[in-house]
Amino acid sequence: MIYSVIGTGAVGGYYGGRLANAGKEVHFLFHSDYQYVREHGLQVNSCNGDFHIDNVNAYNDTSKMPKSDVVLVALKSVNESLLYKVLTPLLQPGTLVLLIQNGIGLEQDLVREFPDVETAAGLAFICSSKTKPGVVDHQCYGSINIGNYNCKNPQKIRQLINDLQQSGVDAHEVEYHEARWRKAVWNMPFNGMSVVKNANTQELLAQYGSLIYDQMKEVIDAANALGVKNLDYTFADKMIEMTKVMVPYYPSMKLDYDFRRPMEIYYLYTRPIEEARKAGFEMRLCAEVEAQLREME
Repeated sequence: MIYSVIGTGAVGGYYGGRLANAGKEVHFLFHSDYQYVREHGLQVNSCNGDFHIDNVNAYNDTSKMPKSDVVLVALKSVNESLLYKVLTPLLQPGTLVLLIQNGIGLEQDLVREFPDVETAAGLAFICSSKTKPGVVDHQCYGSINIGNYNCKNPQKIRQLINDLQQSGVDAHEVEYHEARWRKAVWNMPFNGMSVVKNANTQELLAQYGSLIYDQMKEVIDAANALGVKNLDYTFADKMIEMTKVMVPYYPSMKLDYDFRRPMEIYYLYTRPIEEARKAGFEMRLCAEVEAQLREME
């Protein structure tokens, strides 16, 4: 399959880099570091083994990229209007657009703009950053769950997962709504609280562990109100234990705030809070965080 990556940052650079390093055909869209990567390649420093890609299929314009079988979208969700502009040249009948983005409602909104597009959710559990041109620093974890939203060809999902696994990525298929809300159980407490409390993951657990756990339970209750299956408080316990052994980490929203970039408040907070409210459930704790983030932004 021909892969394209839109948003070659900490996440897109890692997963796209893994695929390319395993010999898959991958084409990357770059922005500020396009020329650097053309000259120096892409370096991935990973806890699972470093690697370097010398001859990167690097572009600064999707109109110059080939039609793709799978497009990995790793843009921040605040850039959805940009996504809608750059996506069209990559599409052909049957193209699968995998949204490796945080939040709720992303696939629904994309299909509203592109009614014929087939999409899936990519929920990455990864600690990764990109603070220098052409260099991705992958600290720990790195698995990805894939939830089929409206892809008509399940075989394409299976081949994508197989290609990722062959590339050294722990990839699995999960029911779509379950996948999105499982990621929200971690994202909604830790991303916003890292900004509000100016703290990394370990500091949040040490000082605000009880509140973090209550927020996780609130997200699970919201998901259950919306009919999501296979999600209960034992998953919150698992996420807490996973975070305890994680390298102390500043989530992406904290980095965006520190670098004065727009924060992903809408899809990470506003949209899931709205969806839960429609189902008759009020996410009061998460709404408090949302209000503080709005004020800080």
